[in-house]
Order: sequence, then structure tokens, then C-alpha cells
Amino acid sequence: MRTEQLEYIAAVTRLGSLRRAAEELRLSQPALSETVRNLERELGVDLLERKRSGATMSAAGQELLPHIVDILDAVDRLRAAAGEQHRIRRMVRVGTVNAATVSLLMPVVREFRTEHPLTQVEVVGAQQSDIHRALLEGGFDLGLVNHLEGDDMPAEFESVELLRGRPVVCLRADSPLAARAEVSTDELLTEPLIAMRSGYVMHRYVHRLLEGRSPAFAYSTDGAEMGKLMVAEGLGVTVLPEFSVVGDPLERQGAIVCRPLAGDRARVLLMLRRRRSEAVPLAARALHDTFVRRARRLGGGIGRAHGAEGDGAARGGSPAPTSTHKG
Repeated sequence: MRTEQLEYIAAVTRLGSLRRAAEELRLSQPALSETVRNLERELGVDLLERKRSGATMSAAGQELLPHIVDILDAVDRLRAAAGEQHRIRRMVRVGTVNAATVSLLMPVVREFRTEHPLTQVEVVGAQQSDIHRALLEGGFDLGLVNHLEGDDMPAEFESVELLRGRPVVCLRADSPLAARAEVSTDELLTEPLIAMRSGYVMHRYVHRLLEGRSPAFAYSTDGAEMGKLMVAEGLGVTVLPEFSVVGDPLERQGAIVCRPLAGDRARVLLMLRRRRSEAVPLAARALHDTFVRRARRLGGGIGRAHGAEGDGAARGGSPAPTSTHKG
């Protein structure tokens, strides 16, 4: 058994495709496939399920994956101890619903690159359900998702609360509603509404807020970033967590503003999630810690971990609770 065989299995699992893994590893697909087959024959286990849509880890492979990660991390530690310059080399993949991109995600990526210049970070925008599925299947190492306060935490993940904020109406600065201190639901219904597509937490929140009533006109889009651009272009208004608007370049330039919703006490939590596992890759662990440190600086205090012993978090906007909640 060779270390590179385990690296190849990890790459196929992460990318979900022999073809994409071969491209990343700069191997021919037949050569990669044969290497994986040789490892499977040696172990006497089919590690992958091969389908037309791609390759995923088999049930037996899932059981062995923590051991594979342990071996690869041990190799990383050995190389570091030997004085080599590549302490952590593997790629970290982060799925995000595009929340707090400017205030949190971009600074974290910048800081992580400074500390780990040889580790690649791939950021992928996706819906909540797709992020959760990819975390479970090994396609993502970490996931940034929104969560409505009071909803149950999914038990299959370790969840750390990074930020929390109220939902706000995002408007063009020259909108008549921008003169208001807060916007009522009735006023929101008079404007074209740019809603998140089904599958996003903010889609569910707005549906609940409107209680079956329909806005003057509605668009549907993917993610906060496109929503803010559409607002800036005068297409309508959208409802987002305040941590996705405040500090955004469009907000700093005065192109968009945000106003709270009158009488609404809901709070949106920005959660960092990872699959429950005894073995977390070193690179993913380091990036996870960078997110938590950055969030603490933003929030000025320690928040709480949901479903993970010993994890800390930070939050902006509200005083941080001191309890630990098991999700």
C-alpha cells in the first residue's frame, strides 16, 4: 500500500468523480482508476460506488475513511517534523450560502492563506440542502449556512455559531422606504420583492413573514450576492440577514442600505458546520479555527457550539450566551 493511493481515494471522495480527481492530480483517468482498483483488491473492499453521475464512497469506504484521514494526517505531521515546507498540502472545500461574504468569509480566506500558503481553499456557492449533502458525502469539508433561531439543529453535524443578526430589508439608497427607520410588512408588499429560491433559509423566513400574502411583483434568485446586485440595479428590494449587508462594498458606497422589519424579533444565525467524525483533516481543522477566531473578533465574545464538545464560536450583534446546547 502506498500513501499516494490513499491521497487518490481522498481526492475522488472529495470531488465525487474519477475524471475530476484525475484532472486535479494530473493523471490519466485509466491510471487513476487502476490505482484505486489495486488498493481495493489489496484491502478486499470496494471503497467506491461507481455510477454514471460520478463516484461516491461506498458504505464500507465510509467506515474506512477516518482511518485513511488519520494516515494522511500522520504523513503530514511526519513531513512537518522532518523540516519540509509543506506542513499542510491538501485542498479544503467550503460550501456557502453566500452569507457574511465580505465581513467574514473573505477575511478568513485571506488570513488562512497567509498562515498556510500551500493549502488550496475552494469556495463553492450552494443551497443549504446541497451543502448538507456534500458534507455528509465528503464533498465539502466545511459549510457556512444560515439557521433560524429556534429551529432544531441537525444532529448529524457539529455546528458552531459564528454570527447572528436580525433580518433586514435591503433597499436602494434612493428608495422612498430608505427614509423610514423601519419597514413594515405592508410596506414591503408594495415593492417588487427579490426573494431567495426555495431551499434557502431566507426563502422560508420571507414566506412565513408574508403569511400567504403576495408582493407587488417577485423575482427569485440564488444567494445574497446576486440579490444585493439586483437591489443596486433598482429591480426591487430583498430580505437578508444584516450580517450579509452591513459592510458590503455596495453598502459602503451608499448604493444600498438596510432597514429592520417593524415588529419582527426573529434572528438568523450564521453556522459553520462539519460532519461528525473522529478524524478531521488538519487543513479543515485549521480553517475551522480561523473562522472561529475571526468571528470572535467581529463579535467581541465567545458564542456557543451546537453538537460539538469543546468548540467555541463568536457572534456579532447580540450578547453571547454562555451555555452549550446539544443539537
